[in-house]
Amino acid sequence: MPPVDDKALVSWQLGRPARAFREVAVRCRHGFPAVTEQEPSTDDGEPFPTTYYLTCPWLVAEVSRLEAAGGVARWTRTAQADTGLRRSLAEAQAEQRALCPALDAGIAGTRNDGQLKCLHAHVAFALARPGYALGMAITEEIPERWCPDRRCEAAHGD
Repeated sequence: MPPVDDKALVSWQLGRPARAFREVAVRCRHGFPAVTEQEPSTDDGEPFPTTYYLTCPWLVAEVSRLEAAGGVARWTRTAQADTGLRRSLAEAQAEQRALCPALDAGIAGTRNDGQLKCLHAHVAFALARPGYALGMAITEEIPERWCPDRRCEAAHGD
């Protein structure tokens, strides 16, 4: 396989040009980008509140299924009811604010620390910053984390 241009591959994964791309933070088991670390703003200065962005098409689809089944509301309730998960969320929100203090926003740009906004962002944060218990609990709900067929090789045109 030829060398990978990560930004081009991420653009292919997203189906649009990657914005605010800094670097790949996590690769899938096949070596392709799965989570990217983003700049705090785009090239034209627009704030980009998501530090870690889920790009793996397989994982994005799996998390989308969780969200479509009411996952955001369910995981918000679960985090509010479970002391350990509530603490994990609060610590991750504080860590996100420390990573990008100019935006003063939590994961996925949320201003309400007790309310989840986007499960994709919580999964990405957990994969990029191991130890985030709530994000890992969400991730563990996905039966198969990585695709079985190396589908991102298609970005090379092979």
